[in-house]
Amino acid sequence: MTIVRIAAAVLSALLTTPAVAVGSSTLAASAPYVPCPAVKPPVPPPAAPSPPPVGPAELAVGGETLATAGLAIPAGASMAPSVTATSWVVADLDRGVVLGGCGPHEHRTPASVQKMLLAAALMPHLDPAQVVEVTRADLQDLDPASSLMGVVEGGRYSIESLWLGLLLKSGNDAANVLARAGGGTAGRQGGVQAMNDEAHRLGANQTHAATPSGLDGPGQYTSAYDLALIARATYARADFRRYIATRVAEIPAEPGTPGLSIGHDNTLLDHYPGTLGGKTGFTDLARQTYVGVAERNGRRLAVTLLGAETAPLGSLGEAAALLDWGFALPPDASVGRLVTPDEKKRDRPIAQVRGERHGQAGAGRSFSLAAILGLGAAVALAVLLAASWRRRGHAPGGRPV
Repeated sequence: MTIVRIAAAVLSALLTTPAVAVGSSTLAASAPYVPCPAVKPPVPPPAAPSPPPVGPAELAVGGETLATAGLAIPAGASMAPSVTATSWVVADLDRGVVLGGCGPHEHRTPASVQKMLLAAALMPHLDPAQVVEVTRADLQDLDPASSLMGVVEGGRYSIESLWLGLLLKSGNDAANVLARAGGGTAGRQGGVQAMNDEAHRLGANQTHAATPSGLDGPGQYTSAYDLALIARATYARADFRRYIATRVAEIPAEPGTPGLSIGHDNTLLDHYPGTLGGKTGFTDLARQTYVGVAERNGRRLAVTLLGAETAPLGSLGEAAALLDWGFALPPDASVGRLVTPDEKKRDRPIAQVRGERHGQAGAGRSFSLAAILGLGAAVALAVLLAASWRRRGHAPGGRPV
């Protein structure tokens, strides 16, 4: 019985030991809030629903300095430019670091920059030479006034032509056809699911696609940080870089399929030195959005911005200003990193328990690893003791047989 009492005491001590998160000694705390430099647009944007909050674990992805709804810039750096965008990130794609940001993890509506996620998800799996016939269902839910490549029902187009129509003209029709072609038996919705699977693989935790085109849909969000992850994935592909840098594409006519001449809608290609490509977006809900990459002196910087207004600079002018600011920073500057798909879950912060204040540890609400192992050891000891007593002629309650 003395052994039993000792085991019980050990078990009691283990169960009352404060929990320690495995792989992270503390929960990630928010960075100090610094307001983002902003310029007031001449026309106030329309009211929009409040985006969902970001959990503390997701806030800290990429580093504690990024865990803010405000400004994150390197210590001693010049102040970032004032913009209308409500969220932005400047990142070095080759070093895999974030140079600065405003609300980098905050949920925002993407508009057509969501098409880059479609490319990240499906470009590795679709044969560019494959020919796809456009169906009525591909076109029936599109507003004729929205951005279109110009495909026609019954027309036959190569996957490569559709990628060019998607990235140069922001073709919502091309997005629907590509999503269906890459969605397998599930069709277009299968393509959307592939987009969400790819976002999860990349660590883009704030990103959820509801439409392949980026046209507004229920629960469709992204973040400036997530878009930097998606930009890194797409610009790593030679075919994507070739498509996105194309100025004009000529789609030849085929029997029953009229030819198309497609020009790029990203004017930074010819007006900002070193631009490698970019994707614009706009809906009434999202406002102006942009993701672009430029190279200077051997550095490739990506800029992602969300919620910009058309004046005074517009998304392209604000992107150029943010890129200028990023290129002026020292080559080793950073405030965080771009996570990689192969990072282990143990490297990520442990989410705090609902109801705790941000930054408080959840001691007493979860078992530590030591407590779990100790519990198992105590149970095993009790089983061995019980078996031993049975062999010595005792019933489990200590009574003679």
